[in-house]
Order: sequence, then structure tokens, then C-alpha cells
Amino acid sequence: MLDMDLAAAYGVLTKVLNQAVKRNRDRFPADFVFRLNAAEAKRARRSRSQSVTLKRGQNVKYLPWAFTEHGALMAASVLNSPRAVEMSVFVIRAFVRLRAYARGHAEIAKRLDALERRVTDHDEDLGDMFKALRSLLAPSPRNTREIGFAKA
Repeated sequence: MLDMDLAAAYGVLTKVLNQAVKRNRDRFPADFVFRLNAAEAKRARRSRSQSVTLKRGQNVKYLPWAFTEHGALMAASVLNSPRAVEMSVFVIRAFVRLRAYARGHAEIAKRLDALERRVTDHDEDLGDMFKALRSLLAPSPRNTREIGFAKA
């Protein structure tokens, strides 16, 4: 996200956002924010609406900063506008909900493991019970000796 877009989202001037980044440079490593080169800035300017392009020199005076998602979140923490504070609180609450959601999944997984252990134990018990029932229902082995007088 370009600095001018992020500044608009947080309700501050682009200059204020860039000053905050300069003052807190250690909070913005290269994977959080980087400057566009001249060609990239020119392409970005062309892709924007005509009402927001520069009129006088038709050139970019300062190369814009590009913020990654982490940089945009960090910018919310260093700015003091109401919108930036609101976004910081929103992000923190989202992480808390995510942690609770993950913890809920861990509890469900734990319960499923316990249930699986119980069912597995019951499977063995049920198998033993079926063996006993089958032995009771099976016809008893007959004595092959015939009843009566034996012929000699």
C-alpha cells in the first residue's frame, strides 16, 4: 500500500505518516516498508485517478513509500490519529480472537483424542462380549457316541 493511501486510511497527511516512519525507522525494517524507484512511482502515478495526480511539474517530487501489511499495522501503532488508534485496537482484538479460536480447536482435538481412546477400549470390550455371545449361541459339540447298545 502506498504512503498516500495509507495516510488517507488513517486520516493523516502523507507528510505526517512519512515523518512518523522517519522518527521510528527501527520499527520499519525493509520487509515492512520500502521506497519505490522512479519507474515504479511513475507507473503507480499513471494507475491512479486523474484527480489526484500532480498538475504543476507532472513529476514525483518524493518517491513514495510502499508498506507491506506488517508495515501498515506498525504505522497504526506509531500514528496518533483516532483512526490509527482504532485500527491498532482492532488488530489486537483480532489476534486475541484468533488465539481463542486456536485454543478452542486444541480443546476439541484433545476431546476427540480422549473419545477415540475410550471407543478403542470399548471396541476390545465389545469384541470380547461378542465372542462370549457367539460361544453361548453356537451349538455345543455333540458327543459322537451313540446312545443305546453297542453292536459288537
